[in-house]
Amino acid sequence: MPRDLIIATGNQGKFREIAGELSGFFDRFHSLTDLPEKIIVDEDAGNYAGNAWKKARKIGTRFNIPTLADDSGLEVAALDGRPGIYSSRYGTTDEERIERLLCELEGLPLNRRSAVFRAYLVFFMPDPGRGYIFYGSLHGYIGLERRGRGGFGFDPVFCPVDTNVCLAELSLEEKNRISHRGKALRSFRQFLEELH
Repeated sequence: MPRDLIIATGNQGKFREIAGELSGFFDRFHSLTDLPEKIIVDEDAGNYAGNAWKKARKIGTRFNIPTLADDSGLEVAALDGRPGIYSSRYGTTDEERIERLLCELEGLPLNRRSAVFRAYLVFFMPDPGRGYIFYGSLHGYIGLERRGRGGFGFDPVFCPVDTNVCLAELSLEEKNRISHRGKALRSFRQFLEELH
């Protein structure tokens, strides 16, 4: 079992979230900001799994270290599934992305603000050159305003179905238990347990 893992993100919130879930399986975690050079990956696959696969394979192969990459996004029904795979490019900061989303949904009642978070994880092992895909989703709706201080991305405006709290109002443990990425990570953990 490999002892090092590259988590292919420069987002420190996402890095901490993933590393925390996998702490018993690896000795050392490396984010993209820890690597000695910057690797550019064109996320042009047209779908989440393809983008995650490109990142994991290119980075894992370059450094010869097992790599976990994710691609995730928020799909809003009233926006015909946008921002989707372009969620991270919906603005230059989380604040900009949230502001744009709330503006586009302005005036819509809660029952027309349904949304789903999707996450695909790809674990690439340079030796033997094999990759594995894991998936998770979380259904909910977009709230009328920002709430909470935790999380990152769209967490302050995304409320899981049948709740009246946003993800940013949950503890990290609570969020990981129900989130799209948390579900994908649980599938990955089961895979790692079977490797032992």
